[in-house]
Amino acid sequence: MSHQILNPSNSTLPTPPQPHNHHPPVPPPPKLGRRAAAATLAIAAASAIVSATPAPSRAREAAAPCIADLPVTAKAFLDVSIGGEPAGRITIGLFGDAAPAGASRFLSLVTGVGYRRKEFVKIVPGYVQHGGVVSYPAIPAVTDRLAAEMDAERAQCGGGRSLHAAAGAVSIVVRDPSLPPPKPKLVARGGKLEVDQEQVGVVPNGTEFVITTGDAPELDASALVVGRVVDGMDVLDKIAAVPTVKDNTASPYFRVAKLIGDKRAVVAERGFNRPYTKILITNCGVIEQQQQQ
Repeated sequence: MSHQILNPSNSTLPTPPQPHNHHPPVPPPPKLGRRAAAATLAIAAASAIVSATPAPSRAREAAAPCIADLPVTAKAFLDVSIGGEPAGRITIGLFGDAAPAGASRFLSLVTGVGYRRKEFVKIVPGYVQHGGVVSYPAIPAVTDRLAAEMDAERAQCGGGRSLHAAAGAVSIVVRDPSLPPPKPKLVARGGKLEVDQEQVGVVPNGTEFVITTGDAPELDASALVVGRVVDGMDVLDKIAAVPTVKDNTASPYFRVAKLIGDKRAVVAERGFNRPYTKILITNCGVIEQQQQQ
């Protein structure tokens, strides 16, 4: 973010005459300790961020026609419970031709014990998010292939429009645009010090998935569309209606805490938008895998 700084020394206006009134000298401000000074600077920076950051645009885009027209090569199901009570079944048609690696990944997780007994962890305007399978390692060869497939799909099917502009798109998370870049660190190898890169934060492992409930163009940079909901949109509406923990990231106090590295802010951020009621996939599997027209 850049800020324009006005330099009064460049002004061509004449300097107004100074009054001759004599006032007692103003005492200098009290000296601040290092921690107090750092907190003061952080508060000032947070105020600047709050005033300078524009409101996010939520302009609605037309859904990419080819997403609705992509052939379904397999169907999977998710049986969902909310607060321990059955909420119904979501049936998903998968795009095995358009997103072969992504569809195969999703199919492998709905069979066996992958997604079974796992929770939805995030509900925001535009989509709901499942927590995936944490025990799966983040293998770069796999996630890189999925990310490449996402880029190819967007180039072929997006046409400059969002692939997540309508309800019912099913995608797996393959990138985290908010993840900071790796930090350099010194490590000892063979008796010598070398500079290595340490990843800050958790890299997506390609198992979390999202289902759009409306317009969510922000997902284009992080999620690969692998299918669409073909039945059970009413269940999706029930999930989206569950009350969640309030997102407080816009608070100046939260931003100050993030700026000064307060760990409590990181812990609080993880809980934002989480449903108060447990939303669970009680059963899941494959219905059919033959080619659908």
